[in-house]
Amino acid sequence: MADRNPMSRGTAILALSAATFLVVAGGLALWLATRHAGEPVTEGAIRVTVNDRTCDPADLTVPAGQPTFLIHNGSNRTLEWEILDGVMVVAERENIVPGLDTTLSPRLKPGTYEITCGLLTNPRGTLTVTATAESEAARVKPELREFIGPLSEYRVYLSRRSSELVETTEALHDRIAAGDLEGAKEAWLAARQPWSQMAPIWPRIGDLTQRMDPLAAYLEQREEDPAFTGFHRIEYGLWEKGSTEGLQPLAQTLATDAETLKQRIREMQVAPEELAANASALAGRVADQLQGDHVSYAGADLAEYAADLDGAAKSALLIDPLVKDADAKVSEGLNAALTDARAALDGLKQGEAFPSWADLAEADRQKIGDAFRKVADAAAAYNPAIGLE
Repeated sequence: MADRNPMSRGTAILALSAATFLVVAGGLALWLATRHAGEPVTEGAIRVTVNDRTCDPADLTVPAGQPTFLIHNGSNRTLEWEILDGVMVVAERENIVPGLDTTLSPRLKPGTYEITCGLLTNPRGTLTVTATAESEAARVKPELREFIGPLSEYRVYLSRRSSELVETTEALHDRIAAGDLEGAKEAWLAARQPWSQMAPIWPRIGDLTQRMDPLAAYLEQREEDPAFTGFHRIEYGLWEKGSTEGLQPLAQTLATDAETLKQRIREMQVAPEELAANASALAGRVADQLQGDHVSYAGADLAEYAADLDGAAKSALLIDPLVKDADAKVSEGLNAALTDARAALDGLKQGEAFPSWADLAEADRQKIGDAFRKVADAAAAYNPAIGLE
């Protein structure tokens, strides 16, 4: 059936023209939008125009951080713009069509990089990133994940030392129970080694330290004080009294406390800043001890100081690679101080053994004290060097 309202030829032409206009207008709008599309331009962005042969500018210098680059494709083909560190692509923006502006805001560390300029066969430009106070602070302060390895290794170290302490204090108890004076002395000396190697964490176990290692000089009745327990009370009995009599209960308590310490270490969480700080504090305590009155029953102080040095070195040097990256001189300072302290101790040996403390000249005691003070000061510089305060 015929249409009752047929469209006239003129009306049809007019409608077609209008539609064509809308298509063209839409296409033009889309082209304009595309030409000016891209990420919002950040105020202060660094403009780089890439043409068929080079970049303008081809040499850039920017401060470290997160600068924004405004990349304009001034060539007649689609291209990409890259920042390269050797063969590694640090940042890039791909598929930049001719006439298009786009932005790129990479986080850049100080250094010299290359930038691509159009065709891959074109000479590359140079991007120089200069250090700032903020970038230096970020550079020297490691990320927390970088401490996972050192802290895990230290927990293993403490766990092994605590297991040795349990074994040696049990042996000490057994020798005392058997009335074996010489065997008890050997066991006591053996137990002091892991105990001293754990000295950096003594402040974390204050209650146990008070029971296991009190000095008579700090007690009201000195050796006769009921609070005089632990290692030094047993030492006093074995060497000063020359007997195991009455020491079995003390040895049993010491062995029990060693087992308690082992359990605590399993749960102990050491913070990154404690590694060097505890080493510094330990070395300072030894230096102070050597400057004051000193009472020694077994005369085996030098062997214990050597074990203290082992413990301090282990604790601090776990973060030495991080410190060395941040400030090589600080790293060199502690390593040199540890070497000098070790040499000062080893230089006193008679054969493979240390002499008795009583036989040590005052000048040698002073030398050891000075060496430990240098270790304390050098270790104290570690945390500031990597931004740990």
